[in-house]
Amino acid sequence: MNQATAAFIQENADGDIRQLALRGTKDPEVDLAFALDQIAGRQTARKKLPSWAAVEGVVYPSHLSMEQCSSEQTARYKAEMAGRGQRMVDLTGGFGVDFSFIARGFSEAVYVERQPQLCDIARQNFDVLGLRQAKVVCADSEDYLRQMEPVDLIYIDPARRDTHGGRTYGISDCTPDVIALKPLLIEKADRVIIKLSPMLDWRKAVEDLGEQYVSEVHIVSVGNECKEMVVETKTHPRPLPVGRGVITPIACVNILSDDYIQTFHSALPSSSNNVVEALLPSSSNNVVEAALPSSSNNVVEALLSCSGNYSPPFREGPGVGLCLFLYEPNASIMKAGCFAELSQHFGIAPIATNSHLFVSADMVDGFPGRTFLIDAVTSLNKRELKEKIGGLTQANITVRNFPLTVAELRKRLKLSEGGSTYIFATTLANGEKVLLICSKKATPPQQRRA
Repeated sequence: MNQATAAFIQENADGDIRQLALRGTKDPEVDLAFALDQIAGRQTARKKLPSWAAVEGVVYPSHLSMEQCSSEQTARYKAEMAGRGQRMVDLTGGFGVDFSFIARGFSEAVYVERQPQLCDIARQNFDVLGLRQAKVVCADSEDYLRQMEPVDLIYIDPARRDTHGGRTYGISDCTPDVIALKPLLIEKADRVIIKLSPMLDWRKAVEDLGEQYVSEVHIVSVGNECKEMVVETKTHPRPLPVGRGVITPIACVNILSDDYIQTFHSALPSSSNNVVEALLPSSSNNVVEAALPSSSNNVVEALLSCSGNYSPPFREGPGVGLCLFLYEPNASIMKAGCFAELSQHFGIAPIATNSHLFVSADMVDGFPGRTFLIDAVTSLNKRELKEKIGGLTQANITVRNFPLTVAELRKRLKLSEGGSTYIFATTLANGEKVLLICSKKATPPQQRRA
């Protein structure tokens, strides 16, 4: 990079990329295309890769590579998964974000990438980032895998776009094809960590990779948005049980900040989509009463019948009154579908099989999701709605197992978005369509596991 290009990048570090591209530059010494990539890349990195953005000399690739690369938060999580060892290989280096964090735990780390321009960027970046153990190899991943010596860990993030740039989600449709390479991967590494699309069904992924080889599935969300599914396999297959489904360990992770991470570990059957639902109670009364004391039948009946009589008094002493708390699981748990284990672990009851909302009489600590106090329950009856939400001008609305969309319900209720009131539109176990009017309660954070 020449001085003119470097000066242009520095002068326009906070500039609007579109305006800069339209305006161009009169200086023929400025490599405008490269400069725009660097300005856009640094701006993206400030949010996505803050530790990289803080280092002078990091070179950024094209927009597509920046879009596809992991965030720093998910890269750090995968580095914790990988742990420490002697040798690791990243067969799909790309921009090198995941590699840069995982490699710090290993004495030797090899980055493999078939695109020469990305290899050139990686060499410079690993140098300025202080990754002295990193070795960059420009090669086809399959060719390198065949000739490489065995290592402790192979990391692979197959490309999820076809030759026309369209997204693909099936494992065998990605490049490289991990399913076809599975015998080689197993032969060449003690452990293999595979990053997959969050759109993929985890049970299908386990089935495709081989249930006996999958040691754990990690479903990773950031800010309650599901970002990645990461599957860890081991060389030595585990014995499959005879006559019953295989139980697969699942880690449901929601990264809210560096120090605020919700984690729920579960173990689910990988061979049936209906097992979890089958474990849930089918009786409407049992569904809610499972988490409530016997003395609270009036509250249960009011909730299930939509009578509109539910109005929780705050507790001031034994027997004075009952508060009912509502729990909304985070995106990773919704993706995993571990609702029965969630209910059992926290002693909370599902409102209905398909609503995926839970209640309890006492607020539980550490719930992996959001917690609310139910302030009122109403049907869609106009008179009842006027009584319960009359005077309300705005609310945060969520629909679960409900015939209307958020937009349709918001229009019907004439409510703008925002405020401190939360409305959950859902269906109870007895088929009643209700609105749960709630106020938000904070859930204590769960720290990152060591």
